[in-house]
Amino acid sequence: MEVRTVKTGGRFEEIGAYARVKRVGPFVYVAGTTAIEPSGKLHAPDDTYAQAIFIFKRIEEALPEVGASMHHVVRTRAFLTDMAAGGAGFVRAHGEVFAGIDPVTSSVEAGLTTPGMMIEIEADAVIHDEN
Repeated sequence: MEVRTVKTGGRFEEIGAYARVKRVGPFVYVAGTTAIEPSGKLHAPDDTYAQAIFIFKRIEEALPEVGASMHHVVRTRAFLTDMAAGGAGFVRAHGEVFAGIDPVTSSVEAGLTTPGMMIEIEADAVIHDEN
């Protein structure tokens, strides 16, 4: 069974001994991903929609490293600092990114570590043929 692990240089990946993306056979798991830019700066503080779009782009860029793409995503999970204030932004971004793919999704309200960080997203995918 094929196993592939991808690290993307996240600040906690080495310390926490985890990967950004892990593939085991046809199953792909993407770790909780936030809107921290390569510079270490938070992207679009207090803007859930902009952070979600940024995060989805990071996920989209990481998936090919294990032979997957966004059309393989079957589940997303979002952790929002304020569901009432940010839920609509997440749903809008998710709808734009996954139109026609329609993975299942869930959202929970959770505390995040950086002021202005509104959302963290994880994704699961299954590599499958088009049929």
